Amino acid sequence: MRIGILGTGTLAAALGEGWSRAGHEVSIGGRSQVKAEKLAERLGHGVLAVAPREAVVGRDAVLLAVSWDGVEDMLGLVGASDGLLEGTPLIDPTNAVAHGVGVLLTEHGESMARRIAGLAPGAHVVKAFHLFPADQWASSPGAGPANVTVAMCGDDSAALHVVGELVRDVGGIPAILGALDRVRQLEEVAGFVIGLAFAGFDPNSAVPRVPSSPVLD
Repeated sequence: MRIGILGTGTLAAALGEGWSRAGHEVSIGGRSQVKAEKLAERLGHGVLAVAPREAVVGRDAVLLAVSWDGVEDMLGLVGASDGLLEGTPLIDPTNAVAHGVGVLLTEHGESMARRIAGLAPGAHVVKAFHLFPADQWASSPGAGPANVTVAMCGDDSAALHVVGELVRDVGGIPAILGALDRVRQLEEVAGFVIGLAFAGFDPNSAVPRVPSSPVLD
């Protein structure tokens, strides 16, 4: 696949490396061309540094790997409001949460994925890759811990399929939770995980590892 990555941070680097290693054509566009060029050079595997607008044109999928408060600027930079991402799977891994606390910063009932869909009309937004730190994807599939489940939400079945394949390419197991009307639930889970982690607790210990639901009295 031809994959565009918007952003030059740790998640962009980890997934860019994983996808290029899997044989995909990866292009990176950042607000800083210098940073994009340095990252592309570091990743190798034919990864290219391009202008942000070029990173989204003619791609099979685009990863929006910027902080939640940089989303509007980046999408404005690529001309998303003009429909440039129409029909493109747009992966949203953002977490709009208070640092160290995990409280969501979006309005009550709002989600970042829905906000992104509004900023990029016609794009097929898929929420994914927002629960694990970037270093989860930095090693070869099978070289690190056991495969992890990547929960996803999206309205378009074809886009979910594409993103699911990209999840598998970096050693994850895709799990579709539902359409974007359930994405707020996924974003709340991220806040829950982040809050526990910063409070010094292992979030894994707070989630039952049995396939059945707890009995409620």
